Amino acid sequence: MTRISTDILISGGGVAGLSAAAAFGSRGFSVICADPTAPVTSMEAEGADLRTTAFLHPSIPVLQAAGLWQRLEPFAAPLQIMRIVDAGGPTPEPRVIKDFDAADISDQPFGWNLPNWLLRREMVARLAELPNVTFLPGIATTKLLTREAEALVTLSDGRKVSARLVIAADGRRSTMREALGIAIKTIRYGQKALAFAVRHSLPHNNVSTEIHRSGGPFTLVPLPDRDGQPCSAVVWMETGPEVQRLAALPVAEFEAAMNLRSCQLLGPLTLISRRSVWPIISQIAERMAGERVALIAEAAHVVPPIGAQGLNMSLADLTALLDLAQADPAGLDSAQMLDAYHRRRHLDVKARVAGIDALNRASMIEGQMLRDLRAGALNALYSIAPVRKTLMKAGIGVR
Repeated sequence: MTRISTDILISGGGVAGLSAAAAFGSRGFSVICADPTAPVTSMEAEGADLRTTAFLHPSIPVLQAAGLWQRLEPFAAPLQIMRIVDAGGPTPEPRVIKDFDAADISDQPFGWNLPNWLLRREMVARLAELPNVTFLPGIATTKLLTREAEALVTLSDGRKVSARLVIAADGRRSTMREALGIAIKTIRYGQKALAFAVRHSLPHNNVSTEIHRSGGPFTLVPLPDRDGQPCSAVVWMETGPEVQRLAALPVAEFEAAMNLRSCQLLGPLTLISRRSVWPIISQIAERMAGERVALIAEAAHVVPPIGAQGLNMSLADLTALLDLAQADPAGLDSAQMLDAYHRRRHLDVKARVAGIDALNRASMIEGQMLRDLRAGALNALYSIAPVRKTLMKAGIGVR
């Protein structure tokens, strides 16, 4: 039976796992990254992830150090303004519109938005440049045995990997987390999300727009122009049955529904991609680490797609791990390092999961009186400049 040795085994080759492989590989560690499915790197291909990721600006340094940002920046659409719209009146029309402008707190945009399928394409290309990184698409991690001397991971092709450290980036049903027996708390909302891309007649002007009515936000996130036409990615959250109904509509009927829900703030929307459906939950692991294993990304925490928090929390996990590893490379696999990682990240993760949970519940409310209260709260919070700036800084993770 083949046995391989490495500094780090990364279970999971999604955006977070690929980022971790590039980051640790760029620091000189030997890395193996395994994922049960090959990455889909074209928007038109079956199984392409049509969601987008907004990298908030505190996440950029770790991408630069990993040699990723140089590849990603040419395709990125900047997010200068976060616009919150309340359309919760008797008819679906905007009644409160508030802009949170990054210029109020920084000389940089809030972040930059990229399609997930493109992220995978560029990240896989970066791994190919690193001789100390081995990427194993189509190979799953199936078993984990940890002991004082090593972590021993069994792969689906029968090989075994001896690693100093395992990074579990294998999603909300993490095999590595389950092997450690780390408990999770899951909150279900009865929601799903539709993800798709649109073109529109009015320019987005680098404004990300969340429209709140009921069922969850309808969010338009800027994409680069395509064939000279403005484009945006859309995440439309609703109850599970409603999302399934919307996903099955003929295109013309779906476009009519999304134009009503969008209040045509960017003019008429035209669908330019297929529609994909994603379940919405919140989830948090009881601990961020176990013996020789660090949990990152959705293995550790899952939040609804509000405020661009998901992957940026994951990159904060990665930054913390990298900082600890760089401070003491010899202690990469020590219990002390992993305990320090848990302490550094878990309180922040719990606070962000709780905050996004509250925002999501507010976006779901149905009753007119409660929707009126929500609009009043948005108006009041925005009107107090110190509160507005504090909320913006907290959202992007800066002090």
